[in-house]
Amino acid sequence: MVIGSGGRPVRSEWTGYVVIAVVVVLWAALVSCDVGGGGGGHGDHEGPVAADFVQIADVAPAPPSPAAASTGSAGTFSEDCGRNQQGIRNADNLITSPGESGGAHHAHDYVGNVSTNAFSTDDSLAAAATTCADGDRSTFFWPVLLVSDGSAATATNGDNLRVRIPDSVLVEFRGSPVSNVVPMPRFLRVLEGNPHGLTAGGADTEHVQWSCSGDRERVTRQYPLCPAGQQVVRIFDFPSCWNGKTLDSRDHHSHLLYPGPSGLCQGGTFPVPQLHIEVAYTVPPGAQYAVDSFPEELRSPISDHAGYVNVMTDALMAKVVDCLNSGQHCTS
Repeated sequence: MVIGSGGRPVRSEWTGYVVIAVVVVLWAALVSCDVGGGGGGHGDHEGPVAADFVQIADVAPAPPSPAAASTGSAGTFSEDCGRNQQGIRNADNLITSPGESGGAHHAHDYVGNVSTNAFSTDDSLAAAATTCADGDRSTFFWPVLLVSDGSAATATNGDNLRVRIPDSVLVEFRGSPVSNVVPMPRFLRVLEGNPHGLTAGGADTEHVQWSCSGDRERVTRQYPLCPAGQQVVRIFDFPSCWNGKTLDSRDHHSHLLYPGPSGLCQGGTFPVPQLHIEVAYTVPPGAQYAVDSFPEELRSPISDHAGYVNVMTDALMAKVVDCLNSGQHCTS
């Protein structure tokens, strides 16, 4: 990820904040004619609205992560799976809408398995090619980011917004701060976030995270307005406490839970490697941007989500587990 340079002249900092102020004013003007009922809420327009955005400097720093215990697994394992420069996209979701072409009603970016669609099976995923340098055929996906400036765009998506290719994608597995981890089962399916987060009243959106590349201690559930020279960053921390029984569940959440505030998994669940993904984008100053979403979600930032199907071989998963439990920082 490109980090914004420090020590900029005071004049450059003021320029960045002026750009941010202009963006806020533009968004307010854009939605003032479309928002019904007043109060700055979502109306019948496609979204997003001005209230979906926040200046990153106005976001409070995030609380510290749980302290690592001597019994914890402090290692990391990073994979290079590219940034979808190949343009692998579809509107399917094999986790929530298997067998339904276009079931997501919005486009997803993919890295890893190149064959993923609504009709994928365990066998077809295991036989497909991958963008991951270590041969991992797992599939990783999230909604595309739409940006109003098309200078680096690859496809239009209506109302002058275009798909933005990520500048970088970090795929990393992390251990538990309090214990060793056990292998994740092959073909485990997991959804992070809720694609219906807005209409569900915020249910299962507690872990939505947005930030800026130069201010990573500040994390928000709104779209961040970043100073000039910084990137918009989406962060996906997947749950990591497996029930030890099933590869999926009806709600796509209850088979794999988040650990508690102390880092401990609740009774009846076991710590597996935690998937951590960061997707960074350059958003031109003054450009409008939002995630693609179900129409009724109005491109709300809390509708952001990501999906993962583990297709690692047992040998590669064993390598990941050994790296995490031994405290190493490995790169595939």
